Formats: sequence, structure tokens, C-alpha cells
Amino acid sequence: MYDLIIIGGGAAGMTAAIYAARYKLKTILVSENLGGLIVDAHKVENYPGINNVSGMELMNRMEEHVRSFNVEIKEQNIKDIKKDKDKFIVTTDKEEKIEGKSLILALGTKKRRLNIKDEERFAGKGISYCYTCDAPFYKGKNAVVAGGGDSACIASLLLSEYCPKVYLVAKDKLTGEPHNISLVQDKKNIEIIEKAIIEKIKGEKHVESVILNNGQELKVNAIFVEVGSIPSTSLIKKLGINLDEVGYIVVNPKMQTNIEGVFAAGDVTTGSGGVRQVITAAAEGAIAANSVFNYIRIKKA
Repeated sequence: MYDLIIIGGGAAGMTAAIYAARYKLKTILVSENLGGLIVDAHKVENYPGINNVSGMELMNRMEEHVRSFNVEIKEQNIKDIKKDKDKFIVTTDKEEKIEGKSLILALGTKKRRLNIKDEERFAGKGISYCYTCDAPFYKGKNAVVAGGGDSACIASLLLSEYCPKVYLVAKDKLTGEPHNISLVQDKKNIEIIEKAIIEKIKGEKHVESVILNNGQELKVNAIFVEVGSIPSTSLIKKLGINLDEVGYIVVNPKMQTNIEGVFAAGDVTTGSGGVRQVITAAAEGAIAANSVFNYIRIKKA
């Protein structure tokens, strides 16, 4: 029986594991995707104390830190979570059952899709959801980035190093950090198209062009989708955890949910004023671990 089961291996889950280990809680971290979405970021420039690091390197450092405390890590997919009296039972896709006195849900988010015709047909044939993974494959070819936030700006900057022409298509105005917007605006091979969306994809076996809702056709061979993310909460709905209207887990300042013994941290929560960054995820992970420590201590008293 574990004191704590952490579900999720991003910044929130990793930090929670570090703090839980320091609190001498018997802890296990379960994640099908260690590192989370941040591993796709080719540059992280706003994590205090580290001027410039790739998302992959940052998360590798966090994982190394977790393992230095001998925290048990299982890289498995979660199939089911249920509460049985005063304990929680987590079942993995390998039919392994893990029992714990408390949970920290650090489930993160998953990328939104464009939700247009032929999107699935062209997935891997011109459509990508990971610019750091796939940018080099389109060297010498034109690309379009769908989205107007920070990740879309950063994706455009990376692609501009490989592609002769990059179109950044934003539904409204760009909403990324002013610093990144300035870098995009200064790049001569990036064209910003605001108040437009991709409406249609054209091509035979691979993407050949896209049609925007303003009628404009862009001759591109790659579409990089950066239109935001949605919380990964489908797994926990049976627990009866309160979610907001979008689907984020409702937490109080101690990262507690409405279910006793269940805490949440990171991008999946309503915490930190909606500022979903690595630093806020890490902070919430630390707070959640502290709350679990106090919860377990009171239970033992």
C-alpha cells in the first residue's frame, strides 16, 4: 500500500514526487508519457535559473532528480481508477493493480485538433502535432502553423530555420508573449495571417495546399497544429471529481479536489489563475505533495 499514487509524469507530477520523497511518503509515479507536453518545446526561456533549455532536456533533468530519491516510476497507461472505502485502486493497461491512500492527479492536457475534413487522412502525411519532432522533415518546403498563442509563435520560429516560407494563421490576433511575437514579426520568411482559420486541406497522398476561410490558398506541404489544448480528465469522471465548464479539475489553494484524499496539480487544474506554464505546474505539484503529507499525517494521528 502506497501513501501516494501520482498519475502523470510532467512538471507537476515530477515535482510532486520529489517533494513527496522528501516528506518520506511511500510514493509511486505512473505515467504513459514521462515529461508531458513540454518535451515538444524546442526552447524554454522562462524557467528561472535556466536561460535556455529544450523541453526534453528540462524534463530529463526533472526525471533524473526524481529517480535520485528512488521514487518508483511505472511507465504504463492507466486503465481505471476507483475508490474503495479509504483507499484508491489504480489499474494499468497491463492489469496491474496499485493501491494507495491518496492520489495526485497531474494528468496534464492534450492538443486540440483542427476538427476539419481529411484531418485524420493527412495525419503523418503533412499534418503534425509536434513541431520539434517533425520540423526537420520539411526542410526546403513551405509550412503553415495553425494557432495564435505562444506555442504557435515558437513553432513558427523553429520552422523558419528549415522552411523557406512559414505562414502563421491565427483565428484572432496573436496572443503569445510579446517577446515571442516580436521575434516572429522580425522574421522575414514568416507571414502572419490574422483573423483566419484553415477550412480545407488539398492534396492526393500528401498535403499540397490549404484553403483559409477568407478564400486564400496557401501552397504548403506541412500543417503544424498549435490551436491550444484540452484537459485530460476523461479517466477520472467516474470518481465524481468536480470539473469546471471546460473540463479542468476544480481545486482549492491547497490543490484539494472535492473528493477526500484526491489532489490535483498542473495544467489539468483551475489553479494558478489559468497561467499554465512549467513553473506553475511545478509549484502546484509542490503544494499538492505538502497537502498530501498533512493529510496522511492527520490520518495516522
